Amino acid sequence: MCMADIKLEESWKAALAPQFAKDYMQKLRAFLKAELGAGKTIFPKGAEYFAALDTTPLENVKVVILGQDPYHGPGQAHGLCFSVQPGVQPPPSLVNIYKEMKEDLGITQPAHGCLTPWAQEGVLLLNSVLTVEAHKAASHQGRGWETFTDAIIAELNERHDHLVFILWGSYAQKKGAKIDRKRHLVITSPHPSPLSSYRGFFGSKPFSKANAYLEAHGKTAINWQLPEISGLKI
Repeated sequence: MCMADIKLEESWKAALAPQFAKDYMQKLRAFLKAELGAGKTIFPKGAEYFAALDTTPLENVKVVILGQDPYHGPGQAHGLCFSVQPGVQPPPSLVNIYKEMKEDLGITQPAHGCLTPWAQEGVLLLNSVLTVEAHKAASHQGRGWETFTDAIIAELNERHDHLVFILWGSYAQKKGAKIDRKRHLVITSPHPSPLSSYRGFFGSKPFSKANAYLEAHGKTAINWQLPEISGLKI
């Protein structure tokens, strides 16, 4: 995959340049090209594969939230984990995230599910797998994205100090196993899915814990309050 062809925010492009030259990335590109050539619908759209990186430059990252793979329903995914496009009903896991946010911080839950303002605040909303075939959950797992996003986590782990990694569920916790706990805060709990949220996600207070840690290390806290649709800048 030629770097000249990659449309990616410059700080991430420089940091991840070696990845685009590797064999796994060539195979991933060929796979995606073949899937599109076969007429399959892939979410999110191509311009949004790297939206998490484009919205949160490397030097701006304060908090990392790890997801698994994109939503596979029409109009949902736009490249940020747990987030959906304005006008799309917030999925159940995101509804539970909002409930915990309200309980933790006492702030108003928005009527939409677009988390772009968090990304603009320095929250990297990173899925492990960056694409999915329409209506087929986890269909692009094992194709190379996991290696790429492992490289992203490694860059953050090594280049930064005092980041907050929020790992919800066993999948994210396994992916974040190599994060240096001496240099960063790692917050873990069950996943916010309705299947597991009552086993320890509710009451885990990740938002206040993240802000307390950032402020204790001389960083500005995240403004977790999301504006209503009229105030969104995406």
